[in-house]
Amino acid sequence: MSMSYTAASSGDAPPLDRSPGVAETGPRRRPWSRSWWTERRDGGPAWERPALAGLLVAAAVAYLVGLGASGWANSFYSAAVQAGSVSWKAFLFGSSDAGNSITVDKPPASLWVMALSVRIFGLSSWSILVPQALVGVATIGVLYAAVRRHFSAAAALLSGVVLLLTPVAALMFRFNNPDALLVLLMTLAAYTVLRALEHGRTRWLVAAGALIGLGFLTKQLQVFLVVPALAVTYLAFGPPRVGRRVVQLLAAGAALLVTAGWWVALVELWPAASRPYIGGSTDNSFLGLTLGYNGLGRLTGEETGSVGGGFGGGAGGAGGSMWGETGITRLFTAEFGGQIAWLIPGALLMAVVALVLLRRQPRGDGQRAQVVLWLSWLLVTGLTFSFMSGIIHAYYSVALAPAVAALVGVTVSLLWSRRSQPLALGALAVATATTAVWSFVLLSRSADFVPWLSWVVLVAGLVAAVGLVATAVRPSLTKAAAGVALAASLAGPLAYTVQTVSTAHTGSIVSAGPTVAGAVGGPVGMGRPGGFGGAQADGAGRAFGGAAATGGTAEMGGPGGMAGGMGGLLNGSTPSAELVALLEADASSYRWVAATVGANNAAGYQLATQESVMPIGGFNGTDASPTLEQFQAWVTEGKIHYFIPGRTGGEGQGTAAAITAWVEANFTAQTVGSTTVYDLTAGS
Repeated sequence: MSMSYTAASSGDAPPLDRSPGVAETGPRRRPWSRSWWTERRDGGPAWERPALAGLLVAAAVAYLVGLGASGWANSFYSAAVQAGSVSWKAFLFGSSDAGNSITVDKPPASLWVMALSVRIFGLSSWSILVPQALVGVATIGVLYAAVRRHFSAAAALLSGVVLLLTPVAALMFRFNNPDALLVLLMTLAAYTVLRALEHGRTRWLVAAGALIGLGFLTKQLQVFLVVPALAVTYLAFGPPRVGRRVVQLLAAGAALLVTAGWWVALVELWPAASRPYIGGSTDNSFLGLTLGYNGLGRLTGEETGSVGGGFGGGAGGAGGSMWGETGITRLFTAEFGGQIAWLIPGALLMAVVALVLLRRQPRGDGQRAQVVLWLSWLLVTGLTFSFMSGIIHAYYSVALAPAVAALVGVTVSLLWSRRSQPLALGALAVATATTAVWSFVLLSRSADFVPWLSWVVLVAGLVAAVGLVATAVRPSLTKAAAGVALAASLAGPLAYTVQTVSTAHTGSIVSAGPTVAGAVGGPVGMGRPGGFGGAQADGAGRAFGGAAATGGTAEMGGPGGMAGGMGGLLNGSTPSAELVALLEADASSYRWVAATVGANNAAGYQLATQESVMPIGGFNGTDASPTLEQFQAWVTEGKIHYFIPGRTGGEGQGTAAAITAWVEANFTAQTVGSTTVYDLTAGS
């Protein structure tokens, strides 16, 4: 039964029709309202609420159990969280240190959430990571509510289960990168657009624009990858006349500008001398950072100040990118495949068939609108990731997770409800077989990881595909074939997800699942066991990467106590007890208890002491912060106590090298534990 509609109030088209092929129809209560939980929904199954509650509890368990094992996770962001928890100025700008010398190379929205948690509960791994886990649970709930607008409870539940079993989602919802909040905001924006489609109300589109604006304050331009899907869906299926739809989308754009623009304007108008340097930029400008290193540079490969102080474009992979092979198959390579791609081939096939089956539906059909929205999200974001030549890491693919999960849920529901049609039943069978074969390939890339599972998945999937076809003449096989098909399709991602949540992850670049043959992780040639500069353990508990997988970070080693190789760039330091005691002594007398080259080097000292440590040169030591003259002035004013040498990807470059040379020429070195330290309050 379609909902009533008043043309005079909303336009020239009926509202989205929820009824075709849906078992539960009729008036809808709003998901999450009190009546939704306390009363049985009209036509809804009795198991829906318990099933949803079970799904959310399972997500909470998966994302929270053993969370503290990852320690500071990405110490680069953890240090900024610590700074924001003790300094409101650092909180506002997203500074790496409470002394406000430089910001992280992203806007601060995700840091705000974690810093508030630390202000309330104190600094710990749990207070930093629990908000991320709760964001993951919320994302699953929002995705369920979005799919449920036009589909059955089973479709919504399947979408939530698929998201829960997406390995890269399990990784990011247990980690402290900005991607977790970004994914929640994009999913919320999709939900609000689906609400706008039902009655054409502008307020829902304005809410979507505001959520995209918050996404910009989380990870800058990446959030815009979902905008084409949202805009095209509303333009194609929105109830009002086309002119009004355009005006409504412009209103959403205005909300986006206001939500994101206030902070950008504040940073750009604030006198540069009294705010922190904008980390990652070449001109101390957030707009420059947005359009350069974190913007077009990611697409073209022409970043300035990229990781390692020189990795950018240039030939590297087969597609000419230092960051691996580009091209249509990138998401299916060893680097990305096990993170996100398990169900993509089958989902794309089912989406095409679903659109064919829905081709005669009215323009306002809600089910077709959802297929278009999730498919557009997957295609635009997936193709961008596939062909971008600049910095890209496997965990970026978490931005695809809601689209893949929802597309699987809605297309399986659509095709299953029409399984009496040969095209629908055939598509289900072919998708099952395709997924089984592809899962076999992905599992085979990790030969030592549950080696028997690949063959079980392959055989079970092929048998299920044949069984689905056989249901056309033997309906009694329906439940068994469907159950085996689902089990075979989800077994691979389930195994990877279990491995991910049971493994500690630290460092700046991490990946989900076991070690995969042929994966690179960082710039081509740098190697990748466990993630370039990160750490994780395989099923036997062996550690890979720059830090032990016990939640700690890499001990500073090498000559002069400097970080060895790239470990100092992508993972934090672990200072000795003697060094911590030295830095904490009389700490309140100094704006910075120490300064060192590189943000991750500084992060380890800062998190150990909970005192401000200046990261000279920002993330990789190449940012022009501070200048030699400014550093000398701060030393003269007695604002910096110690200097600790550091070696990063920017070694020998920029002001960091000049500052290091000046300190070494004018102050006397001492060794504390295994670390070289210069006391800047005493001359040479």
